[in-house]
Amino acid sequence: MLHVPSRRSLPMSTPPATGAAPATDLPTHIGKYRVLKRLGEGATAEVFLCHDAFLDREVAIKRVRPNTTGDPMDERYSERFFAAEAALVGQLNHPNVVQIFDAVADPLSPYLVMEYVAGSTLRPFCRADQLLALELVVEIGFKCAMALGYVYRQGLIHRDVKPANLLVVLNNGQITDVKISDFGSVLNMASDVTQIYRVGSLAYMSPEQLDGGVLDCRADMYSLGAVLYHLIAGRPPFDAQVQSAMMHQIYNVAPGPLGALRTGVSPGLDAVIQRALAKNPTDRYANWGEFAQALSALITNQQVPRGQLQGVLDSERFNLLRSLDFFVRFGDVELWEVVHRAKWQRFHFGHALYRKGEEGNSFHIIAQGDVEVFRDGKKVAQLGAGSSVGEMAYLAPSSDLKRHSTDVIVTEPATTISFTPETLVQVSPGCRHHFDEAFIRVLVRRLHAAHEALAHPRRIL
Repeated sequence: MLHVPSRRSLPMSTPPATGAAPATDLPTHIGKYRVLKRLGEGATAEVFLCHDAFLDREVAIKRVRPNTTGDPMDERYSERFFAAEAALVGQLNHPNVVQIFDAVADPLSPYLVMEYVAGSTLRPFCRADQLLALELVVEIGFKCAMALGYVYRQGLIHRDVKPANLLVVLNNGQITDVKISDFGSVLNMASDVTQIYRVGSLAYMSPEQLDGGVLDCRADMYSLGAVLYHLIAGRPPFDAQVQSAMMHQIYNVAPGPLGALRTGVSPGLDAVIQRALAKNPTDRYANWGEFAQALSALITNQQVPRGQLQGVLDSERFNLLRSLDFFVRFGDVELWEVVHRAKWQRFHFGHALYRKGEEGNSFHIIAQGDVEVFRDGKKVAQLGAGSSVGEMAYLAPSSDLKRHSTDVIVTEPATTISFTPETLVQVSPGCRHHFDEAFIRVLVRRLHAAHEALAHPRRIL
């Protein structure tokens, strides 16, 4: 039996559903959480915005409705989807995945405590009159591909990737990020518990998922491709009033070319989406990294028009970080932290990053360009992309040692990534550990170079 998720899926930022119970019917508390308002509801569950007094934060709580039908099948169905998400409490830690904080197996109405995302789902942006800019669709696709790659490395296949399960973060009305939600249909490849097969949303379901066959990451890849197709064209790749007709299209019909459905779609963009939608999984991208890079290359190679987003995109910053030696041991999650927490700055030729005698309260990693280091007017070093500057004064244990002993001057227009004590403390302990390791590597290299200069001054000069 095909799962119809529109009755169950309740994204963490969904507005109150039509016909929702009036506010006076709201519970005052769910467990220890004070209820603020209802966010959405369906046949099997409802979602509330609540306040966590202990941690002083807003959370979204998805509560399973009591079984009023008396049908034991309905009860087992709800229990399995609750159990699937409950098993993931604290397991998923990625900036583009909604976190599941807690699961409470209340005998009447079990509930999940989840991260609250202040924004919307992607559903409204699938309408022909509310389509997003193409570069923003590609940026969303890149972030989702990277996040689903992380999910797959945890041994999970989402199986219900669709616009209603992709939440967008809004700042001043602009989309700034995306988060994957609703893991009720997840396939946990490491679990020995019997799991439901052939679940998902038909419009975004791959042929092999529809068959109930063995799945890998390429099933979710197909679903993400279908979502991106919908966001670009204003309609899903396949559409029919009758379920059997829709299934026939999924199995046998090629999606229409996107260039015929929307102005500005390049052959390159169409080719990337069409490959993700290939009927045979072996014809899709081999892994999530390959799909993500194909999407980011559309921006790099200017195969997507740059309209609304004229600045540097997060995907461009992420790929730039991954190319730098300083960040070689950072994982994807830590790199996203750097993208979001660092201060990105551009400096012109002749700008002084540091002057001798100034107290150091920041450090820079050079992303692009060059700087030269001068001691008492004499050039002692030239540093390029991937090098760090200012870390010695920044890390010094006393105020006397925090003063810079050199001038650091930009000699080729530079882009730098900088942190202060206030911003670095905001990153996770794991990310700070990677910074410490990177600084140690820098220190060892510089000590080695100094030793070589003392031991073999002629060879160095």
